[in-house]
This record gives sequence, structure tokens and C-alpha cells, in this order.
Amino acid sequence: MSADPEKVHADIDEDGPRDVPRALIRLIEDEGLQVGDRLPPELELVRRLGFGRSTIRETLKTWESMGVVSRNKGAGTRLISEISRNTLRVALTIKHEAESLLRMQQVRRPLEIEAVRIATRLATPEQRRIISARAAELMAIYEVGEDWRPADSRFHNAIHEATGNPLFKQFIEQIQKAFHDIYETPFGTPHLGQETIPLHRPLADAIIAGDEDKAADLTATIIDMVCTATQKFSEAHNG
Repeated sequence: MSADPEKVHADIDEDGPRDVPRALIRLIEDEGLQVGDRLPPELELVRRLGFGRSTIRETLKTWESMGVVSRNKGAGTRLISEISRNTLRVALTIKHEAESLLRMQQVRRPLEIEAVRIATRLATPEQRRIISARAAELMAIYEVGEDWRPADSRFHNAIHEATGNPLFKQFIEQIQKAFHDIYETPFGTPHLGQETIPLHRPLADAIIAGDEDKAADLTATIIDMVCTATQKFSEAHNG
């Protein structure tokens, strides 16, 4: 059964050109297309949906990167996974969360590494004692299975304070807040990065011992592990 062009165009006029994915999904559902079926050619989609060819092509490219369709000049565009309004929304949310978190970590990484280097060089005996105490608190909470995130923040704040430069704390907090204001629990996983917590004790020990290179390497490893976990989650979700 073919989609009703008047119905499709009426929905497009109401939603606007940003809703090409919705219009495509509606056409797929109305046509009863299943995994393995071929979508109409791009020119036919342009005619039936009323969007420009470049707009439709960009949407199909996005779907291809998400594992929704396969595109081949000889075979056309085929569905390779089930698609609906809800599954597309979830997939796009996961993809956007992953990209946002990775961008945030890319900006945070050099700031954290530099903060750790400076703290390792300049921390007073009292600040080193506080860093050690915060690490002990974090590990104790982690080991009993309680929410370690507040203790993790206190640990890193102790490092930032030991730099003697309040801008490290301000900038890093602003970067994290910009992400967490949107995603309280990225991917529905409030303890993303939990596997990095055991590295915080040796990080504290390196700072206390004045081993700047080791402290910087451990900080880089912690952030890289979060990025790897984010990437794997996104790839696993999107097939």
C-alpha cells in the first residue's frame, strides 16, 4: 500500500524541513517496509516528501552511520534494522550524548593534566594530606558500593585547590556542568567511568610523592578510559 502523498505533505508542512527523519519513517511505516526492503530512490523521495535532495541525502547518510540503512549505488538504499519514531529518538539521543561527552572530555583532558602537574609541584604538606584523605574517602565509598560521585568531586576539587589557581576549578566545573545540565545520567548510567575509580588511589600517591609524570599519566589514563567506555557504549547501541 502506497503512502498518501497529501497526508505526508500535510505533516511536512506542519513540522517543517527539520523533520525529514519523521517523514521518512512515516513513509516506511505506511509502505510496510521491512528489514531488507529497498527504499524508494532519492528522486522519488524528493517528489513524494517535498524536501530537497541534499536534505534527504544527509538524513540517509546519518541513518547509514547509525546502522539503520545500507547504501550502495547499484543496490540502492536498504533497511538493515527496524526503525520507528521511538527507536530513532533513542538512537539519536545515545549518539548525541556520546558525542557531547567525548567533546567535553577532550576539553577537560589538558586542563586536568596540567592541574595535576601543578598540584604535584606546588601542593603544601596540608594539601597533600587532604588529597590523601579525599582519596581514602573515595575508595571506601566505592568499595562498599555506594554512590561515589560526590566523593570523586571532592577528590578532584582538592587537587584543583592545590594548584593555587582557582581558574582550574572554575573552568572544569563549568565544562562538566554544561554537560550534566543536559544529561544527569549519560546513557542512563549514573556511574559511567566507575572502572577508573581504583586508579584514583595511585594518582593521589603520585601527587603526594611528587611524581609529576606518573600523576599526569594516570590522569590521562582515567579520562581516556571514560572516553573508551563512551565510544564502546555508543557503538554497541548502534550496532
